[in-house]
Amino acid sequence: MDNHILQSWLKAGNTSISNLLLKHYHKIGLTNNELILVIQLKSLMDEGVLFPDTQEIAMRMNESTDSVFHGIHQLIQKKVLAIETDKTADGKTQDAYSLTQLWDKLAWLLIKTETETVKVKEVQNEKELFQQFESEFGRPLSPIEIETIGMWLDEDHYPIDLIELALREAVLSQVYNLKYVDRILLNWERKNIRTKDQVVKESTKHRQNQVKPSQNPTNESAKNTTKVPLHNWLNNDSF
Repeated sequence: MDNHILQSWLKAGNTSISNLLLKHYHKIGLTNNELILVIQLKSLMDEGVLFPDTQEIAMRMNESTDSVFHGIHQLIQKKVLAIETDKTADGKTQDAYSLTQLWDKLAWLLIKTETETVKVKEVQNEKELFQQFESEFGRPLSPIEIETIGMWLDEDHYPIDLIELALREAVLSQVYNLKYVDRILLNWERKNIRTKDQVVKESTKHRQNQVKPSQNPTNESAKNTTKVPLHNWLNNDSF
């Protein structure tokens, strides 16, 4: 490549545009032409031209000056572009375009999208929880049972995985009713057990304490037949 061309290339610089803007600009209300206008404005602003002349932008976009002026007005109306006025060191006023509102809109969209995704996932997890109870009980849940599980989630704020573990303990004990599951959850709450890891830790600790050592350490068959009782979470003195 000719050195003069290379120098011109390097001198022209680059304009960085977030891929998130390219992906979501329609969702924040921008048209294709408005996106190009934003890119042109940012390009000039990055070069230090904080209040570009509409005629220069029109030449770049091969549009009329009126069309560019209208596009800028639309961006301001959509609150993605603003005109800020500051005073220079010598006391003169100076106008400058700002794209801060555009970045704020994009950030808000991402937060909203993430929140909606989390909410959809929570609803799905709750639906699966109800289905799990019906599967384990072998019957549909009654309205009162549905309300009880809903209270565990909405009022008691029990994590779903903790409720699932309580259900598992009830099934292991062959007790298929919500009162038993509720007593397990209350027992865990009194012991400040709120996570799956805490349940596993306490359960392992209890079962290890319940395993009786073999009378004859050399008797392998005796070791292999040692019974490990199930954890009775409803016994507050079990630890």
